[in-house]
Amino acid sequence: MPLVKSKSEKAFKENIKRELAAGKPQKQAVAIAYNVQREAKKAAGGGLYANIHAKQERIKHGSGEKMRKPGSEGAPTAEAFRESAKTAKMKDGGPSLAVGRGEKLSVDRGAGLTAKGREKYNRETGSHLKAPQPQGGSRRDSFCARMGAIAEKSEKGSRSRASMKRWNCPGW
Repeated sequence: MPLVKSKSEKAFKENIKRELAAGKPQKQAVAIAYNVQREAKKAAGGGLYANIHAKQERIKHGSGEKMRKPGSEGAPTAEAFRESAKTAKMKDGGPSLAVGRGEKLSVDRGAGLTAKGREKYNRETGSHLKAPQPQGGSRRDSFCARMGAIAEKSEKGSRSRASMKRWNCPGW
């Protein structure tokens, strides 16, 4: 039987049952059900802002609907807007961070984000950036491995090379 393409909890549970009945391991069945649910949410047309813009379009074309007033029954709450902003896709590539505002370090000082810059980025994107780990450890090893190829291709005095040096990556 085909899986139910819906974002509802009922459909999610039904899809798990169907996958288990088909002989799949439990973890795989759950992963498949989550994927189907995620795809159904994408196909539904986005989130809060997509719904607002769609309603504004319908009103513009004479649907007779009206936008609800903030605080009225059925209107999005302030919490809904905060949650939606966390998951909204950044059209310009993310928040604006600048050396002059103290959010980034200059190249000669190591070229990374400051605590203020990490806090701003985390607040605006819902991420969980952490401070550099130059003393060693798994995060440093991972960073050095990922940035190594980028830094090798870049010019001397670039931000990537400066960050490799700041993290005390071997050979920099």
